Amino acid sequence: MTESMPVSEPDAAAEPLDDDGAPAKGERPKYPVTARTKARRRAVEVLFEADQRGLLAGPSGVQNLRELAAERAFHSANHTEAPAYTRQALAGVADHLAEIDETIETYSHGWVLSRMPATDRAIARLATWEIVWNDDVDGPVAVDEAITLARMLSTDDSPRFLNGLLGRIGDLADTLR
Repeated sequence: MTESMPVSEPDAAAEPLDDDGAPAKGERPKYPVTARTKARRRAVEVLFEADQRGLLAGPSGVQNLRELAAERAFHSANHTEAPAYTRQALAGVADHLAEIDETIETYSHGWVLSRMPATDRAIARLATWEIVWNDDVDGPVAVDEAITLARMLSTDDSPRFLNGLLGRIGDLADTLR
């Protein structure tokens, strides 16, 4: 993927990342890629897949997400076991899916969930769970990670949109639990 956003270091090379989000050999990372970032990206990929396959709709959405997450924990395109944080995050999103979707629609100001790009929906679902229900992650860290994922995976407008949306959710996180 190519990216048009500026790199944080003025002299850093803006090379595309490989499929794992890691830079090519000998290159500096375009975005900070930690183990947690990779785990989040994998969770976003599963959420995206579930959404695209229509598995999240209706009363069986939660169960469908749990089943897909369990399958993808061990059987994925890169043939590696999903990190523990990926599994934890997907379980957390499944536990609160209806509340997460309602929160996103409430605070997205004029955007219904179905009109958002699917990648943004997946990132917003994960980040909303992290901000509101995961006490192990500080809200600003979750927002920053979501913006990094949006820069890596989504449109040029997505980081700004998600920053505004998730910032509002972060401000109200204590009242949303």
